[in-house]
Amino acid sequence: MSENELLRTVCAQNKRLAELGLVILTEGNVSQRQDSVMAIKPSGIPYNRLTSDSIVIVGIASGHILISEFSRAPSVDTPIHLEIYRRFPEVGGIAHTHSPYATAFAQAGQPIPCCGTTHADAFFGEVPVTRILTEQEVEGDYERNIGVLIASMLKPDAIPAILMNGHGPFTVGKTAQEAVDNALILEKVAMLALVGLQPLYLPSYLQKKHFLRKHGQAASYGQL
Repeated sequence: MSENELLRTVCAQNKRLAELGLVILTEGNVSQRQDSVMAIKPSGIPYNRLTSDSIVIVGIASGHILISEFSRAPSVDTPIHLEIYRRFPEVGGIAHTHSPYATAFAQAGQPIPCCGTTHADAFFGEVPVTRILTEQEVEGDYERNIGVLIASMLKPDAIPAILMNGHGPFTVGKTAQEAVDNALILEKVAMLALVGLQPLYLPSYLQKKHFLRKHGQAASYGQL
């Protein structure tokens, strides 16, 4: 993928967040890794004004801005994305939203339980929630400390999503598009879990069946 293609891809996937109703105004962000760099949404730019020229390229190892049209600053969540990419070379895209149902679980400090096969198709077990950051972590390198905490709990191959306690959801994928797809699925399963008056937990064997038929080595879902 060329640099221009990377910028266009990341711009389009950021715009999808708004189109899918997963964010409003300027909240949220999407990034994609390519080799030793990542491209990410600029800070504070409304989605309806976002263009490929707006996207910022940052070095993953250094954290330095490498390309930024009009000297725009990258998302304030850039250190979070960098920590995830540094920890997981298999992750190629990250999405952060403030989608209502998933964020409700994050604000309550509760994981999203697996209550049905819609959840099990995408996530192998409950979607975890982090602890609250300490006052020292908040007053220190705040965003990097969020990234370190998320990276310490994330399991991209089984549960490509996590809830930052009191904040909101982060999802990952092999590409930015897959990360946004996972954010959309996450919001749906959060809604289904939240509206159930007495959620019934899906048996573990049924969770395993649905996850592995799409993601396991012997996967049978889709065109082989």
